[in-house]
Amino acid sequence: MTVAIEMGHTTAGAPAALDLEELLATRLLVQGNSGSGKSHLLRRLLEQSAPWVQQTIIDPEGDFVSLGDRFGHLVIDAEEHTERGLQSAGERARIHRVSTVLNLEGLDAENQMRRAAAFLGGLFEVARDHWYPMLVVVDEAQLFAPAVAGEVSDEARKLSLGAMTNLMCRGRKRGLAGIIATQRLAKLAKNVAAEASNFLMGRTFLDIDMARAADLLGMERRQAEAFRDLERGQFMALGPALSRRPLGLRIGPTDTSPRNGTPRLMPLPEAALEDARAIILAAPPPETVRPQRRSSPDLLDQLMAAKSAALEIRPEPEEPPISAEDLAERRERVDRVLRALLAQPDAGFRVIGVLYQEFVVRCRIEGLASVVPDLPEFRRMLTRARAGLGSDMVGDDAWQDVSVRASLLPEDMQGVFMMIARAAKEGWPCPSDAAIARAYGSHSLRRARRLLTYIEEQGLIVCQLDGVGRRTVTLVELAWATAPGDPNAEEAEQGSLAV
Repeated sequence: MTVAIEMGHTTAGAPAALDLEELLATRLLVQGNSGSGKSHLLRRLLEQSAPWVQQTIIDPEGDFVSLGDRFGHLVIDAEEHTERGLQSAGERARIHRVSTVLNLEGLDAENQMRRAAAFLGGLFEVARDHWYPMLVVVDEAQLFAPAVAGEVSDEARKLSLGAMTNLMCRGRKRGLAGIIATQRLAKLAKNVAAEASNFLMGRTFLDIDMARAADLLGMERRQAEAFRDLERGQFMALGPALSRRPLGLRIGPTDTSPRNGTPRLMPLPEAALEDARAIILAAPPPETVRPQRRSSPDLLDQLMAAKSAALEIRPEPEEPPISAEDLAERRERVDRVLRALLAQPDAGFRVIGVLYQEFVVRCRIEGLASVVPDLPEFRRMLTRARAGLGSDMVGDDAWQDVSVRASLLPEDMQGVFMMIARAAKEGWPCPSDAAIARAYGSHSLRRARRLLTYIEEQGLIVCQLDGVGRRTVTLVELAWATAPGDPNAEEAEQGSLAV
């Protein structure tokens, strides 16, 4: 049975329908400047499809919480929950088929990204038995899948971008149909936008966004000017769920409305203040310390708190001093724990915070709690381990200059440089693009090549290709050079260099 969702009317006055089943298989991208009617379009789509399919909305401004009163969506205030709690909430929402609104209002950009990533991760990682069809609407998608790094931490950006990429690239087989809306296509990561097959393009003024919108709709560049003339609520539609040719349509009315309506002009008060200066510039009231709202801890937090209280009551026996030989032996065991952790197939692509948590647990299991490094030291150990260096090699005088040179690069690139340096010192073949990408924590071979170009531009290495396309990398001033290696070789051939 085909389910047609009425979105409004075409410019010719005919009903404009959206094929819901086709949408579930092909995803949707909505674009338009502020005030073009994007949120109204999403609200119309959600209201019309609510009886037919489970929904979840990633809502950065709290615009869609009113759906809860009218259509029964569960509103989740992300500010009141931890990332782990939101991941569990995402899993349970899919299992029990409950439509939800994740309200991110009140959080800063970094915490919005982290909590949205956790919730999307719960939707994505649920067991196969619960892969029911589901619309996942992400408003202001450029906040969660930015084209370039912003003011947030690199870890938060990777978490959020990874979750959005999973939604748009791999979500279809899991029943997740991504619907993403953005003010500017140029600010949205291309690999996320490229996975949509249906498009609704609203009013746009910047040339770069108009040109990209025209390309997505298969229109000629000279036709891109038409996007400036669209009125509020008018969109150009294209895609298997909408129309096989670009089609103009106007979005119909909605039953619900956002909590914060569009500001309207109001006349100023007729009576003027007698002493405006005294009132406006009066001393501010004394600051009051507002008690912060605390979220209730989950069961694991309660158990950990109880254990900590018990340890505080019971004095711990003093440990005997550790000899230099025992300390060296324990550090070697810590190195083995790290190497075993990195030997896992997906270890190269997991965020450092998650790796560190598992590393600490493994060290405690091995009885090494007294020598567990802190997070900054773990980052340095991870950099060395991905380059294939152990604690014994780090103390080698020959590596002191390498470490100094590596410190000139951003922290996430230092492991790649040291991996290449080790290959050059040992005379091994130059690492392949796949091995470099894994050491950087990426699947992108193009990014691996850009990394080499960047390091070469900093004057640290020189890359050369021979007549058959094999690559040699020479370290500047050290006269270390790798043996020729195939950039396109499979990673398995050089796996020892990646960990």
